Amino acid sequence: MPAAQVFYEGNVQGVGFRYAVKQIAKGFDVVGWVRNLPDGRVELQVSGESAELSAFLQAIAQSELRAHIHEQTATALVEAAATRGFVIRHD
Repeated sequence: MPAAQVFYEGNVQGVGFRYAVKQIAKGFDVVGWVRNLPDGRVELQVSGESAELSAFLQAIAQSELRAHIHEQTATALVEAAATRGFVIRHD
């Protein structure tokens, strides 16, 4: 199953970014997690069928979150995110 890692940069912490991503994920058949990083970025790891994965990432990019994102970097992952459902990680 395709998987991706995405780093979001900008004003992405302290604005409900992770919660909003989790809410968006409810509308898609994807699994994964989102977390804040110490350097101010947000990291997303997600997997799902190719079309669902693409649609989910596009939904994030077109949501109200776009105003907070100054840059995003996405890479394909070899292994799917090790989780059930979609969660906010606090590590």
